[in-house]
Amino acid sequence: MAKQLTYSSKINKIRTFALILVFAGILIMYGGLMVRNIEWLMLSLFILGVLMIVLSCVVYIWIGTLSLRAVPVTCPNCEKPTKMLGRVDACMHCKEPLTLDKSLEGKEFDERYNQRKFREENEK
Repeated sequence: MAKQLTYSSKINKIRTFALILVFAGILIMYGGLMVRNIEWLMLSLFILGVLMIVLSCVVYIWIGTLSLRAVPVTCPNCEKPTKMLGRVDACMHCKEPLTLDKSLEGKEFDERYNQRKFREENEK
């Protein structure tokens, strides 16, 4: 049986990372409440948790500005609007591989096509 590959949109991957940072920060601060008898450890865990939440806010702002510059396209599979970052990306809704580069149409989907070094090696 063939292995079914599922792709994810770059924007969704980064948003998921930011969400994980939020929850991890909250859990770390909750761990700080568990050790409130040891003041230095509690304070350290609170500071680490707040830093993780602040970092997630920075990531959300960054992906928001990146999303504004993304190319809006309509997915040919589900016909819903989605955004593309780079030469190849996946639909945010149905995970369909997408490309705007005519030279990549019909080729196997590979996220490494977005890397300049990989592109230059394959064009030679």
